[in-house]
Amino acid sequence: MPTQWITVYDAEGRPLARLRLCRSLACRGRGLMFRRALGEEEGLFFVFPRAGRWATAIHMFFVFFPIAVIWLDEHGRIVHAVEARPFRVYIPPRPACYLIEGSVRLLREAHVGEVWTWREDDGASRSG
Repeated sequence: MPTQWITVYDAEGRPLARLRLCRSLACRGRGLMFRRALGEEEGLFFVFPRAGRWATAIHMFFVFFPIAVIWLDEHGRIVHAVEARPFRVYIPPRPACYLIEGSVRLLREAHVGEVWTWREDDGASRSG
């Protein structure tokens, strides 16, 4: 399957990042493991089959640099955002069904309670 991309927008509609769409179990399982760095404009957008806390928990094993991790609920509302550090585990305080792993700079824009939207490159849009 070819790589799919999405663009994420803040509550005012400003584009924040272009991220690789990560729907499969294999993609979700690998995440950013074994990478040595992440560019300012790189990251992943995870889609989970159902909302939950444990289902959207992440580990930072074999991720060797800090990243922004932002959990969103089924409406695109940010439920938690952290700077994740190597070799730690993170669980959101409330259920989420979407997850962003990206540049730490995204945390300047991520405010719990704010609704973000996104658009897939094929033209389909999804807003929370």
